Amino acid sequence: MRIGVDVMGGDFAPEAVVEGAVDALAHLNPDEKIILIGDREAILRKLEELGTDPASFEIIPSTQVIKMAEHPAKAFSQKQDSSIAIGYRMLKKREIDGFCSAGNTGAMLVGASHTVNVVPGVFRPALATLLPCVDGRDSIILDVGLNPDCKPDVLLQYGILGSIYAKSVLGIENPTVGLLNIGEEETKGTPSVKAAYELMKDHPGLNFAGNVEGNALFLEGISDVVVCDGFVGNIVLKQAEAFYHVCKKRNITDKFVERLNFENVGGTPVVGINANVVIGHGISKRKAIMNMILTTRSVIAGNLAQKIIESI
Repeated sequence: MRIGVDVMGGDFAPEAVVEGAVDALAHLNPDEKIILIGDREAILRKLEELGTDPASFEIIPSTQVIKMAEHPAKAFSQKQDSSIAIGYRMLKKREIDGFCSAGNTGAMLVGASHTVNVVPGVFRPALATLLPCVDGRDSIILDVGLNPDCKPDVLLQYGILGSIYAKSVLGIENPTVGLLNIGEEETKGTPSVKAAYELMKDHPGLNFAGNVEGNALFLEGISDVVVCDGFVGNIVLKQAEAFYHVCKKRNITDKFVERLNFENVGGTPVVGINANVVIGHGISKRKAIMNMILTTRSVIAGNLAQKIIESI
């Protein structure tokens, strides 16, 4: 397994990315390799500072950086020697099995659509992330920010994509799927959500559990997959982050609260494209980068992209 890492992406790159990559080494098997893509001299300096043998990694040099505030499409097309562009070319040529970055999210999505492409038959890719539950398991929620406004057939397909993710990565044999709504009754919600309910209810390949209210999130018994548009999903994600920070400020220590810390997940897979891609938070530091790499490893091991291609 070869895991490509954008060393230049994120607010604390390249130092934090190299630190996280070094920490990830301890969790890898002998046949798993991290490919560092970025400023070669900066990478070597940091590895020397950490006392880590450069031979532990494969280093692919780049001369350009797509910065966080740059226009995604313009930057990706003009900076073909950037770490993001090189990573996607390697992914397309299958020189790496997965690619992850905490850099410019827009550029990562542009790169996906311009190189590895969307799976034929997928209406819109989605960002899917883990939703920790108080009973110790994880649910999956999607979309959490890629598509703010979704038609009913897109929401139905998110249920299918989320189910494949739950089976492939979490090992859930027949995942239940819930539709996030303002009430459990099927008559509740916007016209799009109500229409999506009818589609999901009648779909033979979906283990549909009905509507899920916001006050059921994170609790025991919540569906294995929670479907919503990217506008709602991003609010849920940011609210969970805010709750975690409130607890930390009030010195509340709890195992469940710690699972709300984005650093413990590290990154979010893009589902519905022809390759394994994970996007991390721009403010990621050492621990978050390590877990972004390990999440990418799990997505590769689960063969997520290929299983979506076969299913769709």
